Amino acid sequence: MTRPRPLVQWRPTLRVAGSDRATLMGLAVVAGVLSGLGAVAFRWLVEHATLLLSGQADYAATTDHPSHPWLPGLGGWFVILVPVIGGLIYGPLVHRFAREARGHGVPEVMYAIQRKGGRIAGKVAFVKAVASAVTIGSGGSVGREGPIVQIGSALASSLGRMVRVPGAQLPLLVACGAAGGIAATFNAPLAGVFFALELLLGSFAVGSFAAVVIASVTASVIARGILGNEAFLVLPEFSVGHVSEYAIFAALGLVAGALGVGFSKVLYWFEDAADRIWRGPEWLRPAAGGLLLGVLVFVLPQMYGVGYPVLEGAVMGEYVVPFLLVLLAAKVVATSLTIAIGGSGGVFAPSLFLGAMLGAAVGQAADAVLPGLDLSPGAYAIVGMAAVFAGSSRAPITAVLILFELTGEYSVILPLMLAVVIATATSSLLSRDTIYTAKLRRRGIDLTRHAARTARLAHVQVRELMAPTPPTLATGTLATLAAQRILAAGRSSLPVVSDDGLYVGIVTADAAARALADDDEAESLVVADVSQWRDHIGPEEALDGVLDTMLGGDADDGLPVLDDAGRVVGWLGHDVVLKAVTQTA
Repeated sequence: MTRPRPLVQWRPTLRVAGSDRATLMGLAVVAGVLSGLGAVAFRWLVEHATLLLSGQADYAATTDHPSHPWLPGLGGWFVILVPVIGGLIYGPLVHRFAREARGHGVPEVMYAIQRKGGRIAGKVAFVKAVASAVTIGSGGSVGREGPIVQIGSALASSLGRMVRVPGAQLPLLVACGAAGGIAATFNAPLAGVFFALELLLGSFAVGSFAAVVIASVTASVIARGILGNEAFLVLPEFSVGHVSEYAIFAALGLVAGALGVGFSKVLYWFEDAADRIWRGPEWLRPAAGGLLLGVLVFVLPQMYGVGYPVLEGAVMGEYVVPFLLVLLAAKVVATSLTIAIGGSGGVFAPSLFLGAMLGAAVGQAADAVLPGLDLSPGAYAIVGMAAVFAGSSRAPITAVLILFELTGEYSVILPLMLAVVIATATSSLLSRDTIYTAKLRRRGIDLTRHAARTARLAHVQVRELMAPTPPTLATGTLATLAAQRILAAGRSSLPVVSDDGLYVGIVTADAAARALADDDEAESLVVADVSQWRDHIGPEEALDGVLDTMLGGDADDGLPVLDDAGRVVGWLGHDVVLKAVTQTA
């Protein structure tokens, strides 16, 4: 007997059936490939832009104001003009082609996922890559994580729209691109996964987790194959010698949380000040403001670009406490100024920089005051990095994992977790917003409203809203009879059960009609030939917990409700969920 063509397939319109998990996983792999290659290409762009514009592999590692090989007559003074030149390149580029590429990128991705259905213009990937590479290469004191999140997300969004994935799956695919970008950039696949889940999706649903993991692993494999498999920061092993040190780590977490909030406040104060002061064309703003940045970089070369050599120097104890505090204050100003004038780059690396300066200063000061404890100031620098990031982003799981993967330092995991939790709690007490959501709230966009609304749905159980059990179809029922029963029930699908009454999937009217029309022996087809899987939920589940399941697949008319034995006991439709959501608004 000739079997029908698979119901989940590439069709001439390139539409992907959302119920096919294998297809979604395949797209996650492709998103991982794209974001991994994008991360490698972006890193190459940053390195060569830095070498081209500064004449050094990393100008922040210099201390003697070296001259540019092409401009020896200017001596070290040339660096004052470098941000101006960079601004003349990326300012018009961003203004003309993709204004959403301005700034640190992560808020734009959060907004696209939660409010725009994951739609990000493909040109954003190119514009963001070039603009951010030029910004960092010309001295902009920003990081690479924001750009690669936006680059990976834009590539994944373009992929999803090209193959026309169902709208509910596009945000997940975008998160896959972001996870792959983080994983490939920092050689941190776990951090990439949790960055996407914790910060972008705000959900740890099983279906989301699997796809994001696949994308992250794929991107990491590609990056490791091209760039090698070394920890992003190579540091000696540190240890906590005495239990009393945990009190110092707790205090560090408290201060780090406040610093994370303060960093966010200063950054947006600079943006407001630049908006008030600048009256010229927007495309010229980066070049004009670049002069101020150039002066700052000339005074403190450590502020040039991302600044990882300086961060490592702080961890290794190369700077004294007063200079560490100078570097901390200068980094806040340099990053805020770079973003305020229209630069393109992330705030993750600056957060790590601030944390390293703060932690090293606290560790050295504590060691001087309490010499008997034999402290390791470097351990405090590592913990400070995670704590300040947690304080600014309020993403504690990501903060712990990314520092562990960046440094390979498991020996300080306990104080790291303690400080991160305290920093996150402190940040929550001091500010309503994170450094990412604050940018959106300033535009009148409040992403927390959705979270508050779904939190109220936690008190509503599925059994309170589900409809009675719809008619079921046995696996041996003829497909022609199944189509008639679906029409008679006035539904677009019916659940399928085995001979012993256990749920095995559904049959949709569309699937049955296509199979009957396409197969030469349609009269002999049975339900088992045309059925497909659809996720199910339980009657005791809270409504907020099933929203991701309802929105994450091709469940146009709702989801079957199963008891513990696997039998269909009801049906939850979108209409009743919509009513419940609007009533809690």
